[in-house]
This record gives sequence, structure tokens and C-alpha cells, in this order.
Amino acid sequence: MPCDEARAFWIAAPGRGEIRAERLAAPAAHEVEVRALFSGISRGTEALVFEGRVPASEHARMRAPFQAGVFPAPVKYGYASVGTIARGPAELEGRRVFVLYPHQTCYVVPAAAAHVLPDGVPPARAVLAANLETAINGVWDAGIGIGDRVTVVGAGAVGSMAAWLAARIAACDVELVDVNPSRAGVARALGVRFAAPEQASGDRDVVIHASGSPAGLQRALEIAAFEATIVELSWYGDRPVTVPLGEAFHARRLTIRSSQVGSVAPAQRARWDAHRRMRLALSLLADSALDVLITGESGFDDLPQVMPRLAAGSEAIVHRVRYGGIGA
Repeated sequence: MPCDEARAFWIAAPGRGEIRAERLAAPAAHEVEVRALFSGISRGTEALVFEGRVPASEHARMRAPFQAGVFPAPVKYGYASVGTIARGPAELEGRRVFVLYPHQTCYVVPAAAAHVLPDGVPPARAVLAANLETAINGVWDAGIGIGDRVTVVGAGAVGSMAAWLAARIAACDVELVDVNPSRAGVARALGVRFAAPEQASGDRDVVIHASGSPAGLQRALEIAAFEATIVELSWYGDRPVTVPLGEAFHARRLTIRSSQVGSVAPAQRARWDAHRRMRLALSLLADSALDVLITGESGFDDLPQVMPRLAAGSEAIVHRVRYGGIGA
């Protein structure tokens, strides 16, 4: 049955969300209609958006691919939807897909925006695709080599995935650092070593910072080896961050490099585009070890109550939203 009316989660005002209904047009020849099965919420960026903390200077750059409305609100924002193609080209109907779409029960997008899930990747895990794509870009930006000593500071979704990827580079020694001792279990499941910040190993060849905390960035600088690179994967929104560039920063000739998923890492850009990078991310999701990163689930209708709790400092890594779409 066609979906004539969709229901979507909107940020009505900073810190307040609501479910709104909207009419859905029939898909054109080059489009598909997707019925949502799951979507994912990663606390970092979505919490900042929900709280209205996107700086005015970044309103255009921070737009999600299918965002509606404008920052700070009202805005429909999100980028991790998994669903089933209900209408579209015959060869695509019934296929499970990942789309960089907000939290909505059904929607119409260009067929090229719907990434078909590989065999062996369950829809419930595919909500991690956007975070994994960001982690891939961060590891590329870090330029990790065989045998490097790598530390990732911050065991959220992106940091944990970056550590998991780095551990698959031959002979790399990988340590995942977080203030939350319960993340030791996450590190163990992903095959990397865990340390609290005060116990983190020093003299590291590459440090990836993904904690979203100025204290985490300071610790990243402290443990970096001579002429090491610190890749900054955190996004702070409108919060000012003090970077400690005194002490031994210059003597150790450290490099701080920003990484952001909006552009493919320079070292790969000649041969890779966003579609190829997304296909890689989806293929890597065949590993069930990544399920440890999904730490909660709720129904779509509960989002107005769930989002304030997640934004307020929940210990969730990735929260999964459940829908009643085709094949659920």
C-alpha cells in the first residue's frame, strides 16, 4: 500500500521535540518510497542540534542531506535511517536500504540516495553506517601505518569504531581511552585495549580524539609522541574550546588535524567518492561485534520523551529507534 502520509520527528524549539504528520508525494521515475524499519541516534551531533547549539556560521554547512527547516528550530534532522523500498524500480522494490534521512516513518528520495544493504548486514545493525563512515574518514585522515601505536580518546560511536578499524591494520597497538569504566567491555568486544585517561599509554604515534571534551583533547596532546598527529573528530557546536598549546606542544612538533565526514580524506579523494565510502562502511557492518555499540532502543512515538534524556547526558552510545515498516 502506498504511504500517503508520513510522520516525522521535528525539533520544535531547542530542547523540545514533537511528532508531525506530512503529506507524501508519489515517487517519480527516478525516486523510491522507503518505509522505515529503524533509525539511529548518535548522541554527539544530534544532541547539539536538539539543544539548539549549532553556531550561526555553520547553519549551511551543518545541513543534513534531507533536512527540513532551519537551525536552530523548527528543524527535522537526522542521518541514519534504514528501511524497505515499498515503491520504485522493480529491481529495487522490497530491498533493504540505508538512507541519510531524518527520523520519519516513510519518505521519498532519489534512488541513488538509497544504499542497498549487502547480504549479511541486518537492518537493525545498519543504523551504524553513518558513524562508521565518519570513523573510516578519520582513520584515513590519521594516516595510520603498519605497526603504529594508536590511541583513540573517547569511546563513543565514532571513537570506538575508529579504534576497531585501527586494530585491523597489521601489528598496530591500539588503546581506547574513556572516563567511563563501563566502556572497557566495549573495547574488549571490539578487540582493543582499554584505559582510563590517567592510565593512558604515552609516546603514541597517532592519537584520534573523539570525546567531545576539552579535557580529552588535552590528554590527547599529552600522550602524543614526537612529531605525532592528533586527529580531531569531535565537534563542539557553539562551545569555545581552550587548546593547551604551551608546555611541550612546540618542542614535540605536534600536528592537530581536523577530520569531518563532509569531504573524503585528501589521501583518498582522487579515487573515492561518498558513495564508494558508504559502500565500504556498509560492507564492514557484517561484523556482529559492532552490535555492542547499540545500547538502547525505543519506539518512534517515544522520541519526544527520549531525545531530551539522550541530550541531557545519557550513557548511551547509539540509541536505535524502532518503526513498524514493511518487513519489521
